[in-house]
Amino acid sequence: MDERVLANFLTEDGRLRTIPAKHSKLMVVLDHLAQEFEPGQRYPESEVNQTLQRFHPDYAALRRLLVENGFMTREDNRYWRSGGTFEV
Repeated sequence: MDERVLANFLTEDGRLRTIPAKHSKLMVVLDHLAQEFEPGQRYPESEVNQTLQRFHPDYAALRRLLVENGFMTREDNRYWRSGGTFEV
């Protein structure tokens, strides 16, 4: 299911066609984006923006959605991955 959702929302080069409106599909896309950040590493906002901009021009919305949905945590303008699937 997740692979199909990603196939519908990602272009061949991995960019987002659009940000999903449906919550369940959004969660799949946000989990995919969260994989770009190493667990335990802290990132300045500029680096988070730069990473997310590779996927969609509205990187601020993606950053906000990652935080609001528990995939990342923000404190003192530093971000870290706090959710999403983790490879074992």
